[in-house]
Amino acid sequence: MAPRFKRVLLKLSGESLSGGREFGINPQTIQEMGDEIVSAHAMGVQVALVIGGGNIFRGLRESATHNMDRVTADHMGMLATVINSLAMQDCLEAKGVYTRVLSAIKMEQVAESFIRRRAIRHLEKGRVIILAAGTGNPYFTTDTAGVLRAIEIKADVIMKATKVDGIFDSDPVKNSEAKKFDTLSYAEVLTRHLGVMDATAITLCEENKLPLVVFNFKKRGNFLKLLSGDSVGTFVHC
Repeated sequence: MAPRFKRVLLKLSGESLSGGREFGINPQTIQEMGDEIVSAHAMGVQVALVIGGGNIFRGLRESATHNMDRVTADHMGMLATVINSLAMQDCLEAKGVYTRVLSAIKMEQVAESFIRRRAIRHLEKGRVIILAAGTGNPYFTTDTAGVLRAIEIKADVIMKATKVDGIFDSDPVKNSEAKKFDTLSYAEVLTRHLGVMDATAITLCEENKLPLVVFNFKKRGNFLKLLSGDSVGTFVHC
């Protein structure tokens, strides 16, 4: 059976790589995540990844807490995403999947520079691409970077991996009575202040008619179920 989506951008948080640790990369966790991505690739899906850097350094939090210059803090956060991207590249290539890291900040000895046409060509050749260093500019989150890159590479959907089962009307970790939404419009996400992504990212999705799926990536198999057409997580549309 053909997958529901041909080309997807999967947005992973940096914290998800830590596997419950306070910081850093958990080897077992990244291997499990890699297995999911390899299985999706084997289905014929063109996979692009954007990985945050919060397990190593979170720019906004550090600048607010330690009175660090915001631009400096954000650049440090971008470099943290490159570290995570290289770790994922190593994991995937050890599993036999050709991978390219494309960075928004030039660092030719480490990664290719992001060029839109090159990124699309890598996908067409069956390579997983990992889009690192955010947008290359401070004051933008990796959520916004993920949406921007998804639009640029003409992804069918952006999938945001979380540790809960979708979008809820309140924090399900703190409120056992929280209600999960199966579908939402972008207008509802903004007016309800649901906080699944920052307003810039949501607005970009809405303006470019890019579907968003928010789902629990910690439940193994959810990613493949989504690609197979099963109803998983919360689907956000225009």
